[in-house]
Amino acid sequence: MRSINQLRPSLKPYDSYPIHKLLDNTSLKFPDKTAIIDKGKSFSYRQIRDATIKFGASLAAKGVNKGDRVGILSPNCAEFVISFYGIARIGAIVTTINSGYRELEISHQINDSQCSVIIVHQDLVLTLDKALSLSQLEPIIITLGSDESEFWNLIETAPPMETEVEIDASNDLAALPYSSGTTGLSKGVMLSHFNLVSNVQQLVGLSGKAKFLHDDVVLVHLPLFHIYGMNVLMNGCIAVGATQVMMGRFDMVEFLDLIQNNRINKLFSVPPVGLGLTQFPNISDWNLSSLELSLFGAAPLSSELQIKISEVLGCSVIQGYGMTETSPLTNADFAETHFTKPGSIGPATSDTEQKIVDVDDPQSILPTDTPGELMIRGPQVMMGYYNNPDATSETLTEDGWIHTGDIASMDSEGYVWILDRKKELIKYKGFQVPPAELEGLLLQHPDISDAAVIGKQDQDSGEIPKAYVVKSSNSILSESDVMDFISGKVATYKEIREVEFIDSVPKNPSGKILRRILRDNS
Repeated sequence: MRSINQLRPSLKPYDSYPIHKLLDNTSLKFPDKTAIIDKGKSFSYRQIRDATIKFGASLAAKGVNKGDRVGILSPNCAEFVISFYGIARIGAIVTTINSGYRELEISHQINDSQCSVIIVHQDLVLTLDKALSLSQLEPIIITLGSDESEFWNLIETAPPMETEVEIDASNDLAALPYSSGTTGLSKGVMLSHFNLVSNVQQLVGLSGKAKFLHDDVVLVHLPLFHIYGMNVLMNGCIAVGATQVMMGRFDMVEFLDLIQNNRINKLFSVPPVGLGLTQFPNISDWNLSSLELSLFGAAPLSSELQIKISEVLGCSVIQGYGMTETSPLTNADFAETHFTKPGSIGPATSDTEQKIVDVDDPQSILPTDTPGELMIRGPQVMMGYYNNPDATSETLTEDGWIHTGDIASMDSEGYVWILDRKKELIKYKGFQVPPAELEGLLLQHPDISDAAVIGKQDQDSGEIPKAYVVKSSNSILSESDVMDFISGKVATYKEIREVEFIDSVPKNPSGKILRRILRDNS
């Protein structure tokens, strides 16, 4: 049996070329292979590459230069992919805007990134107009969303592409996605071409069932504006010549139909979707037998729920981990049964260093199986936050280590378990209580369909763990039932001291619990 180190060998030296070369290389190898299926319409790799060249030429003709920031505000579609690569091809910088943002959030990103052009889906034009009324800028607007849109007109009428823009992959930015980071307002994450390309190589370098392959058909329901969708799904698929099946707004029936009808074999998703799959009635009516692997990321997944999802889908289910600031992938579990550790995000990817440090003393590296903050170093780590040296110095050390802000533990084989966010830790009488641990236990109860735990201010204890619980239908579960269920499973200081029943747990699109909303209402 091979060792973990043999399965995660070094991939050095990494390719140091611009991100659009991934598309160029694949389109030369597999020009007629289907790259994207979008609402039943198929695009070959040759068609996608030709469209990106023309779109890039049109942007250049509009005055977009190397280093300019160009925003994309759109749900998943073929035009998103073409826009991304067209922008990158001329040396401009893609800043992807969350299509679920409201006006203030959009205007903040436009102003902060100094967007000169925004590519917007026609369904979001009204929202963008309201955002621009709050903005100090007047960017050029390009609409997409139909065959007659300005976007496709620009491609049809594009001038010849001039000489290729010279790009320094290690120092020139390719993308500027926005992240809340470990603290504060959303910040522009500076990702170079090398950051993205090296991380794609780390993804493609995974072994066994987790390895991306040319014949894969991947459902892209995760938003492409998010780094998970952008660099794991979009760029990962393009690097190997896989087929992407686009999905816009999430709907479980459509989700299952797309898996069945397109014979999806690799699924990348987030915990809320996994939880929904385990609770969805009549799921056996869909033929999901094509699935070989499902990887979950963006939020912690308990070992119990991971196993339950695997049973429902009938395939291997593993977890991965990353951040916008790490392009994103830093860890992934193995899909082979003898290597999988349910509940774990797995060991680090190739050429990624990791350590667990004391929360209050980051210079102190903690021993095996001791909770602390996870720190990461590798070729995929960002260059810093855009125009924000203070936030950069708080997050990145001088020797290249990034503070993830996540509390984790690591075993002797290098497998990591994410316990909670550093800023979410509950301080009960001086003890640190990770809410996610309690949430995972609560979800084991047959009468609980979802749960969240926060720290509630308390005069005697500092904070007490308070649970917000969503009961299963027809449940007669009481508050004391919930507290008794947990008390037999954890140390006394971790016990839940208060319970409130709610209709649903507030979460962001990737599944992270919005505990701030619960705190505000507690």
